[in-house]
Amino acid sequence: MNLLPLRETALSVARLKLTNFRSYASVDIAVRAAPVVLAGPNGAGKTNLLDAISLLSPGRGLRGARLSEHTRRGPSAMSEALWAVAATVTRAGESYEIGTGLVSAQGSERRQVRLNGAAASSSADLGDVVQMLWLTPAMDRLFIESASGRRKFLDRLVLGFDAGHARAATRYETAMRERARLLKYGPRDPAWLDGLEAEMAEAGLAMAAARRETAARLNRALEERTGAFPQATLSLDNDDTEDDKTGDTLKERLARARIRDAEAGRTTVGPHLVDLAVRHTAKRADARECSTGEQKALLISIVLADARELARARGGLCPLLLLDEIAAHLDVVRRAALFDEIADLGTQAWMTGTDIAMFAPLKGRAQLFEVADSFPRPISE
Repeated sequence: MNLLPLRETALSVARLKLTNFRSYASVDIAVRAAPVVLAGPNGAGKTNLLDAISLLSPGRGLRGARLSEHTRRGPSAMSEALWAVAATVTRAGESYEIGTGLVSAQGSERRQVRLNGAAASSSADLGDVVQMLWLTPAMDRLFIESASGRRKFLDRLVLGFDAGHARAATRYETAMRERARLLKYGPRDPAWLDGLEAEMAEAGLAMAAARRETAARLNRALEERTGAFPQATLSLDNDDTEDDKTGDTLKERLARARIRDAEAGRTTVGPHLVDLAVRHTAKRADARECSTGEQKALLISIVLADARELARARGGLCPLLLLDEIAAHLDVVRRAALFDEIADLGTQAWMTGTDIAMFAPLKGRAQLFEVADSFPRPISE
């Protein structure tokens, strides 16, 4: 295959090895620094490969599954780990060896992360090496389901620009849980509650500011976009911290809401209630009112704009793209436009689909694999 090379600043997976991971007892794949297409029937194991790659970044991966859910059911390869993912990643000309997996020790299970042979303190360390964005079929309903899914989507976009966002969110959620426990079980010590609410206000203000900055940044990028994908406009609903410069207002509202929150059994004010609102700019319509195809096109437009902004912020280093069943609900024109933009970005995009014919415009620009019974076989051209 005569594949077009990625830019020298590109981020790519050169080798991926799985052990006891979901449907894979063992597999070892070597790929070039170019887009990758995984084609095959439903249940063949295509998404499991993307899921494994997603675990090379901080967090719980594209499925958001518990660690134990990745362990293969049935006969397994010989390994000390319950499951393991290992990869060679190239970044701006340098090579990194990354490994992660679930191990059992002294009756308990924990995730193990290694970087270049040394133990890493947590999966968060991976974020310094690997950045990625993903789209899955479950996200096709992002605009019509609960606000929690849209918040998670927004917060992952924020993380690309502000690594401290995860720490602020953890601080906020930890203080919020402790406050809820005190309100429910006591003692309702005012000084103790004051301290927790001050912590929530400080961390919450940082969360809200990072979200607003990311939304503004992406709106500027989306305004610059032209082509087959519609322009989206992002805004934040229920964001009542915009005029709160010091956190005092949120702290005061939390204090006033103590009795109400105790009765409700939840925290009724704060940035954990923010919702991401998306509009189809040209149609002046909310995304939830658009067709299924238009909703997917809006989502792709946001992710592509985010990828370009991240590359701009990192001197041309574009994140990996994991695009599961990406061709579904896209017409021929938009499929071709998506593939052209991936090529223009110079990113390694891993794409799955049931019909290899849908990826015909990528001929000569991508590596093609046929996946059957959890075995990926390269397709020669």
